Amino acid sequence: MMRKEAYDLLAQRLKNKNLFKHCLAVEACLRKLAQGFGEDEDLWGMAGLLHDIDYEETDGDPARHGLEGALFLEKLGIDEMVVRAVKAHSGHLGPSSELDWALFSADPLTGLIVASALMHPEKKLSALDTDFILRRFKEKRFAAGANREQIAACKNLGLELEAFIGICLEGMQGVAEELGL
Repeated sequence: MMRKEAYDLLAQRLKNKNLFKHCLAVEACLRKLAQGFGEDEDLWGMAGLLHDIDYEETDGDPARHGLEGALFLEKLGIDEMVVRAVKAHSGHLGPSSELDWALFSADPLTGLIVASALMHPEKKLSALDTDFILRRFKEKRFAAGANREQIAACKNLGLELEAFIGICLEGMQGVAEELGL
């Protein structure tokens, strides 16, 4: 499946604009991470873009989130690495590959970065730097839904937290206009 097809499919299945933008943000992070690891940017981007494709249909039943999406993607013939990463990001499988860990850790980080942008006076991703986000990371009550332990699991990629945040921030800054930030 090409990115345009995946984008259109996601747009059909997700009506919440903020959730759709979240998927775009995770895609941007994963593409930038893939670039740094010398991995397939399109494959990693696909995992980021489609990871929450079942979110609205499983809303209210978190035990199904990730499983329904993985099953749907499997039926479409999406690469097994993407399907596995979708299952792992929601805790149905333990992350094992770099792609699994990247999605698992980047998913909550995008929320922290967006919240950081929204509280910044300029309300723009371009105004943020890694240090600003690191300070927000240390404030446990700030963006409390962004699971800090899950973000810190980036160490399983061989990346320090500061580097991981910097990579994802750069990826998101590259799609800031699409994100409205």
